[in-house]
Amino acid sequence: MLFSSCFIGITRFLVVIVVTNALVVPQTPYRSRSVFQTSTRIRSSTISAIDSSSSTALQSSSNNDFVPLKKGSTVALVTPMNPDGSLDLPSLRTILRHHVASQTDGLCILGTTGEATTLTMEERRIVLELAVEEVKDKIPILVGCGTINPTSVKEQTLQAIDLGCDAALIVTPYYVKPPQRALIKHFTDVADLGMPVVCYNVPGRSGIDMSDETVRICSEHKNIVGIKDATGDLSRVPHLREICGDDFLMYSGDDGTSAQFVLDGGDGGISVTANIAPQRMHDMMKAAIAKDSNKVKELNDPLDILHNRIFCESNPIPTKYALMKMGMMPSDMARPPLCQLDTEYHSFIEEALKSNGLI
Repeated sequence: MLFSSCFIGITRFLVVIVVTNALVVPQTPYRSRSVFQTSTRIRSSTISAIDSSSSTALQSSSNNDFVPLKKGSTVALVTPMNPDGSLDLPSLRTILRHHVASQTDGLCILGTTGEATTLTMEERRIVLELAVEEVKDKIPILVGCGTINPTSVKEQTLQAIDLGCDAALIVTPYYVKPPQRALIKHFTDVADLGMPVVCYNVPGRSGIDMSDETVRICSEHKNIVGIKDATGDLSRVPHLREICGDDFLMYSGDDGTSAQFVLDGGDGGISVTANIAPQRMHDMMKAAIAKDSNKVKELNDPLDILHNRIFCESNPIPTKYALMKMGMMPSDMARPPLCQLDTEYHSFIEEALKSNGLI
């Protein structure tokens, strides 16, 4: 009887241990598969030269597939959606091909304009795979991977690497207002993953402004290749150029001041207007890079009405309406917490489109 009681007690104890251990096993986060799947991403001419037993060699060779970012007009791409809120992939394909034909210099996908905060990791995968299929090696693919949680940032960046994208756009963590030293660590930790990084400074949305010194320190990391500056403060451009050097890409994130930003020493813009007038934005940015101020004025003055009016409500609501009116996609659906454009602004946007011959 005593033996039986002891046996039952020991058995219950062991069951508790097993169950407890099972409960505390953490979920495995998304991991980069580049080490294990590199054979699909390495050019055939290099495969024979790589020691398959060396994961370091495999990882570094995968960097050969990163298409360098360009100066000029990078579109902050919308994500087309059906009326029920699902992804509209045929329209996305049409829009991507339109940007190739329009000489858009860069594709910034899954950023704020792309409503990335409302997309699941699976939806991100679908969108990025389509983008890679359509524009890889034609237009560099810069992926918005920034959010408030560093673990999520890394997860999204590793996914972008695995799917064959070219760089990650990382915003300053919003709402929590990290100190400058924490911003430096945030950006450099992501850059250590091996993908080129563009820092995104947008204090109007994030609540924190990267100081010029923070930008300079970040620019010293070999994988931090540029900044998207959406401060609208043109006085900072010459100083940033001086302290970060000529090889550090400086993109404007403010359509209204992007032309002057480039004339003052910037390299281009990450543009919402480029969704609607991609060829003109490409031409205008090239003129600004060439310091042809007369040509810039000629090209940019008609666009001013677009630069201003597509922000009459929260981005990308007006831009989606404009693209629908242009026949680029059948619906202007924006996922909650956003919504479709208020009817009082319909004529407001249509007038801007008509003035530029877009409808």
